[in-house]
Amino acid sequence: MNSRIAILGIFVYEIERANEINDLLHEYSQYIIGRMGIPYKDKEVSVISVILDGPNDIIGAISGKIGMIKGVSVKALYSKV
Repeated sequence: MNSRIAILGIFVYEIERANEINDLLHEYSQYIIGRMGIPYKDKEVSVISVILDGPNDIIGAISGKIGMIKGVSVKALYSKV
């Protein structure tokens, strides 16, 4: 399978869901290049960016599973290479 680089942009509106997100990211840790999480307390939201290198179906699976968590939204941005 061809490997792609992607960035997941994750907004967490319910901080109680952080453990669910972390569990999913841990499950796919072999595809994660790096991640950064920033709590934005003034807006009561946390923003997480995750850089991945993996097949399209794996990136889609991670994005889909995270997107199903209540109080969380996610978008994937793929590189051209």
